[in-house]
Amino acid sequence: MFFCYDSLVIGLGSAVGSVWLRTAGVLEAYTERWALVTGASSGIGAEFARVLAGNGMHLVLTARRGDLLEELAQELQQQHMVQTLVVVEDLSSPGAVTRILDRVAAQDITLELLVNNAGFGFVGEVTETDVELMLSMVQLNISALTELTYRVLPGLLELGHGAIINVASVVAMQPVAYMPVYSASKAFVLHFSEALWAEARDHGVTVMALCPGTTRTEFFDVAGAPGWLKKKKSQTARQVVKEALRGLERRRSYLVTGWWNYLSSLAARIATRKTVVTQTMKFFRPRSTGDQDDS
Repeated sequence: MFFCYDSLVIGLGSAVGSVWLRTAGVLEAYTERWALVTGASSGIGAEFARVLAGNGMHLVLTARRGDLLEELAQELQQQHMVQTLVVVEDLSSPGAVTRILDRVAAQDITLELLVNNAGFGFVGEVTETDVELMLSMVQLNISALTELTYRVLPGLLELGHGAIINVASVVAMQPVAYMPVYSASKAFVLHFSEALWAEARDHGVTVMALCPGTTRTEFFDVAGAPGWLKKKKSQTARQVVKEALRGLERRRSYLVTGWWNYLSSLAARIATRKTVVTQTMKFFRPRSTGDQDDS
């Protein structure tokens, strides 16, 4: 159950001691504040950066592809007159979180919103799976997200306001054959975020798990499932971000974007676990020579 408060909460942050609203208008309160967006070079991460900049937020942008980050930073500066800090890092590498936050601290930036978006998936059979790639996925999807959350969240609690959006997936609701590590990693993100939401909500801080379904990004090409977007109902990254920020306004603990994705997430709770996971084999089985397109 979610409660809406009419009272105002006085922000305890250094410098301005601004008034933060517990009702609608949370995004307006982020104007001239700083957000960190991981995986910001494309897709959902880049759209988060664009929409937040449109609301007047300054952005720390991090991802592996520096050229795309620089292009995005210039776009945001020119269109929205916001400040940006580009930090090129691979969050699956040791020490990446420390290096990012050291850069932030060196610029005397106080983070008040964190969007943990960086992550990747893989579709394939066990015999075709690179173990090192799966370990890298665990490092990025789970370990880096966990470290960033635990390093940023105490500062938000001290300020008495702020938010963290951890990008999970609709597959967080169920095990998925041929994507076992990815679906398990997103289940971790969902449960981790919901638990922290409960701990942080009385301190003026929201931790929300974002659970998008099929989204029109490069995710499926990277995951080894080209053509997936042609077969499945999908949303744009902009639609996902807009829904996410509306959910943040309502201080949700988690949000599944798209009504059809929400209904499928409910169906996964009703059916037996055996039925759920065996059904995923029909949808996620990797295509091989001789396979027919069942779309």
